[in-house]
Amino acid sequence: MSDCPDPQMLASMAPDELRSAMRTLGYRTQNDLANAIGVSRSAVSLWLEGKVGVPRPIAMLLRMLVAAQRRSY
Repeated sequence: MSDCPDPQMLASMAPDELRSAMRTLGYRTQNDLANAIGVSRSAVSLWLEGKVGVPRPIAMLLRMLVAAQRRSY
């Protein structure tokens, strides 16, 4: 295993990927996701509209959660 993290894991997240992560993780609304990760609903809205990029730490967290979810099946 390499010490270097996967560059894709560190990238920001496009609105479509965010929507997909929300579905995979079972968050049905912007408010559900916002509450789960400790941000405002308006922040999630801006990310989904593509007006503001998803902060890289949040993108990384969501990708890790999606990967963990997929491994559990």
